[in-house]
Amino acid sequence: MRAGKLSALYLTIGLTLSALPAEAVVILDSTWAKQGGQPGNEAAGFGAALRLAAEPQFRAVLALSSDGESWGEASGTWLGNKDGHAYILSAAHIFDFPPTTDQYVARAPDGETLGIDRVWVLPEWNGDPNTRAGYDLTILRLEDEINDAGPQPVLYTGAGEGGKLITFVGYGSRGIGSSGEQDAYYEGSEKAAAQGVVDSWEPLVRPPVDDEEAGNELGIFLPKEDGSIENSLGGSNQPATPLVGLLGSGDSGGSAWMKTKAGWLLVGVNSNGTGEATYGETSWFCRVSPHRKWIASIFPDVRFSPP
Repeated sequence: MRAGKLSALYLTIGLTLSALPAEAVVILDSTWAKQGGQPGNEAAGFGAALRLAAEPQFRAVLALSSDGESWGEASGTWLGNKDGHAYILSAAHIFDFPPTTDQYVARAPDGETLGIDRVWVLPEWNGDPNTRAGYDLTILRLEDEINDAGPQPVLYTGAGEGGKLITFVGYGSRGIGSSGEQDAYYEGSEKAAAQGVVDSWEPLVRPPVDDEEAGNELGIFLPKEDGSIENSLGGSNQPATPLVGLLGSGDSGGSAWMKTKAGWLLVGVNSNGTGEATYGETSWFCRVSPHRKWIASIFPDVRFSPP
C-alpha cells in the first residue's frame, strides 16, 4: 500500500472496505475567503472553482446519480457517440459489484436524464483502490446520444504528466483546506474544479500482483498557503496557483486535464485520496494513457493525442 493511503468505505457500498473515494473539490482557505466565503455564508466561496469547471473544454464532464435526483454522488466524462449511444468514462469503484446498469443514471449538459444500458470494467480491477487505483476505470454506454457536450475530448497518450499542473473536475460536496468537506459549503448541483501539481507519477505494473501496488497513478498534494506543511510527495511546500485543491466524493469518476501545445488533454480519472481531504493530504488519479487499447476496444471512435 502506498504511504498515506487509508482504508475507507466504497462510495456506494455501505461497509465494504476500499480506499477513500474521491469527493468534490476542497480548496484553499484563502481562495475561499477572497471569493466571498465566510462563516454563515460558506457556500459563497467557490465562485472561482465553479467558473473554472464551466470553461468549455470541460463541458464533457457529467454528473451521475443513483436516483435521478441527487447529482453529487459520482461523475463521468463523455467520450463521444456511436450507433445511437453515448459512451462515458468513469471510475470502477463507484459501482457495487457486480456492476449493473440500474445503479446510476447520467445527466446531460442540457439537464436530460439518460439511463445506462451497458457497463464495462477494466478486467484487472479488483475493487481495491489502495493497490489498484491505476486500474480504476469503467466505461458506461447510455441509452441515447449526447449532442451538447462540446467537441469530443482528446485523451493523452504520453508519459509526461510528472511535474505538470493538472485541472480536475467533478460534482459533489465541497470544502476548504482547514476543515475538509462539509455540508455547509455545498450549494446547487454544478461541477467544480481545482488544480494540483503531479508530484507523484507511477508506471503501470502489468500484470498486477495481488496485494501489491500496481502503479499507474498520478498524485497531488495540498500545501498550506504559508508553506508550513512538508510535501509528502517530495514536491513544493507552496501552492502552485490560488486554485489548487483536492478531490472529494462526488468527484469520483470525473477527469483530470493537462493543458499542452496541442490543447487540453484528458490525462486521468479521479480515483481516491487520503485522510479527510484537508491541508497536507493527497489525491490520486488513474492514468488513462496505458489503458488506451482497452478504451479503444470498447469505443473505437475515441480521440487520442498523437504519440
